[in-house]
Amino acid sequence: MPKINMPKSTPSIDMTPMVDLAFLLVTFFMLSANFRSNDIVQVDTPSSISDKAIPENVIMVSVDKGGRVFFGISGNESVKTNLLANMASKYKMQFTNEQVKAFTSLTNFGCTMQELPGFLNLSAEERKEFVSEGKTAGIPSDSTNNQLKDWIYYGNVEALAAGEVAYLAALDKGLKAEVNEFKPKFVLKVDGKAVYLYAKQVIDVFRDLNLNNLNFVTSLEQDPRTTL
Repeated sequence: MPKINMPKSTPSIDMTPMVDLAFLLVTFFMLSANFRSNDIVQVDTPSSISDKAIPENVIMVSVDKGGRVFFGISGNESVKTNLLANMASKYKMQFTNEQVKAFTSLTNFGCTMQELPGFLNLSAEERKEFVSEGKTAGIPSDSTNNQLKDWIYYGNVEALAAGEVAYLAALDKGLKAEVNEFKPKFVLKVDGKAVYLYAKQVIDVFRDLNLNNLNFVTSLEQDPRTTL
């Protein structure tokens, strides 16, 4: 019986569906990603096994390894605008519309109220240089000039007001909402190389304001209880 020779051909693989899928995934992640400004200072936090995420409605105080204090608050432009207006009134200062707009774009900052107008006049790159080159000692938090306490106090006032509006809006939409979910959360982020005294000074500021629900930011490490 004659042997049947099967025709030989090079197999072809159509990658079009895979390319389309990859393109769709990239597009999805680009559209769903939340972009924010870079922090003005780099803080290397100590490690921890806690996996609790940083809340969204937050007032964060950061302390770098040199003990300089930085303040940041989440929220829309009105929250930050009202906060700056309260601080300006407290310290009898005025800010231009351009400076107010610049302030609302900040993720965090660390300078005195007296330095703030000039700081806001700088470009984003110049602000980073202002901090990295040590041209500011950070936000004062000592008993003789506790500007940090004022930032936290007025920040809490504005964050509470914004949270109440969001809570009532959720109820109007028929959503199940817990009032505590809309209250601001307080976060302390301290560089792992910072002296403990710097952190304690900030903690004492929160205690003086009776804000004791303070969360600490650390870098995540593996829980030893899960290892073999």
